[in-house]
Amino acid sequence: MAWFNDDNTYNDIRERSLKQWLKEMSEHDDIAVRGGVKLANDYIEHLKKENMSLNEEIELRNKYLKKIKDNK
Repeated sequence: MAWFNDDNTYNDIRERSLKQWLKEMSEHDDIAVRGGVKLANDYIEHLKKENMSLNEEIELRNKYLKKIKDNK
């Protein structure tokens, strides 16, 4: 998309920071915190998959709309 920048430096830094924090929390004394880390990691992966799926749908929709526009 035109308004998205291909530079993902900021997002990469955020993701590494989150992973580092989750790693530290996985070594926490409280079992509830350690269990929450697994839950958080699973949820993050779910959100990534959902985001990829939505991006594919958007791309497909945009191709379809472009085809309709070109046919008029």
